[in-house]
Amino acid sequence: MSDHLPFEIQTEIMKRLPVKSLLRFRSVSKSCKSLIDSSDFIKHYIGQKQHLLVRCYDYVAHSEKQPMSIVDDHTFPTQRISVTLPEFVKYPDIIGSSHGLLCFYSLDNPTFGTTTGRAVIFNPCIRKTVAFAVPRVIYGPIYRTAIGFGVCCQTKDPKIVKITLVKSHIDFKSVDWIPWQVEVFTLSTRTWRSPYSNNVPSKSIIYMNQVVVDGCLYWLATDRLDQCDNLIISFDMTSEEFREVNLPDSLAHGYCSLYIYNLSESLAVVKDGVEDNKRVYDVWMMQDDSFIKLYTINSSHSPDVSIQRVCGFRKTGEPVVALETDPSSRILATYDPYSKSITNVGINGKLVSYFVFSYMETLLLL
Repeated sequence: MSDHLPFEIQTEIMKRLPVKSLLRFRSVSKSCKSLIDSSDFIKHYIGQKQHLLVRCYDYVAHSEKQPMSIVDDHTFPTQRISVTLPEFVKYPDIIGSSHGLLCFYSLDNPTFGTTTGRAVIFNPCIRKTVAFAVPRVIYGPIYRTAIGFGVCCQTKDPKIVKITLVKSHIDFKSVDWIPWQVEVFTLSTRTWRSPYSNNVPSKSIIYMNQVVVDGCLYWLATDRLDQCDNLIISFDMTSEEFREVNLPDSLAHGYCSLYIYNLSESLAVVKDGVEDNKRVYDVWMMQDDSFIKLYTINSSHSPDVSIQRVCGFRKTGEPVVALETDPSSRILATYDPYSKSITNVGINGKLVSYFVFSYMETLLLL
């Protein structure tokens, strides 16, 4: 880079370059490598290129197909590459994506009782992996361990949150002797500890899927003391405080399947329900602790194609959906909620399930 530019301006320019370019610049000079490897540069790197990681499980072969990463910009879906996940990662044990890092979790030789889990934090852009044990995982028909992953916006420090809870609807009132444990693992210290705050949620809450939005972990949850009503539990990655977020009546009550996503850095809830004997998907977004309904996706798009499920969202806000063209064929596509048009992504298979995770380019773990 030109010597006529002040070093501060050079640094700001480099912070906006793609990760691939920065990795090449590390070999240009010792000063470039020192700058790019510095904790301050990594913390404030602001590359904005987003990717979609697509995982596909083949139920015929009983194995995962080669995962694919697609650049999520104006070229979508033409720029794609195969991704080799860490060898000890099993399918489909990804628990979350935050600040460009993916986190996988699995049990080692699961048996009833107490066992050890393994968490793997992976940066797909720089191919860097960090693995560590998750101790004292209670596993069995009555117990369950909820795992959450996110990166603290303030410090850019990855964290794992482990919550031990009683799984059984019948037995959770009668097992008060079980320690109600919430533990936080911070990557920078490589230690497990209690959270800063002690406002642990009720024992009656059971946690399901999670997502990270703007420095907060969100779990979709059910309160078994309140007729199994749905709600959202949040965990601030900086203050480490839990909070309950109430859902609208149409989402909190009644029989329906809910899923949560990060939609343009806002929390989105997708309701999978039935109206007039047709499967529909209502997309809601949280704004200032309340929810607004954005649109409804009708699963019956045409006589030959139906939408099987919503798999995720693009950076533009378009849902990524799995289409069913016949009882055994699945196609990955995007859905425009305004024109109601569908665009084939070019990934398909027989008797497969798709999982889609978005991630930004980052230098974390470098």
